[in-house]
Amino acid sequence: TMLGWVAFGASRDNGAAFRSTLEQLLDLPIAGDLRGTGFFYALELVKDEETRESFDADECETLLRGFLSGRLFEKGLICRADDRGDPVIQISPPLVAGRAEFEELVGILGEVLTEAWARL
Repeated sequence: TMLGWVAFGASRDNGAAFRSTLEQLLDLPIAGDLRGTGFFYALELVKDEETRESFDADECETLLRGFLSGRLFEKGLICRADDRGDPVIQISPPLVAGRAEFEELVGILGEVLTEAWARL
């Protein structure tokens, strides 16, 4: 459909802006790495930024399912927290999202990840 092509074009054009906005999260001590492309990213969560030490299974359970998923939802953001590999938050906004939505998304993620870090 025409709308599909318009959304695809917008996502292609906005992909770099989305990534650069997400990269602000790498300043947080809990953020280890940002992986992805276009409108689909995974933010790796770490216990130690320098050593890239990960969270153990119990910590993942408490952090991802016990706190992050619910808190992000309360703030209006639906993200998938996953620990089948490295513990990550998967971020994939609608294809029609633009800079204002990217800023809002990163603001919420930054606030909630800062809360999570304080709880550790």
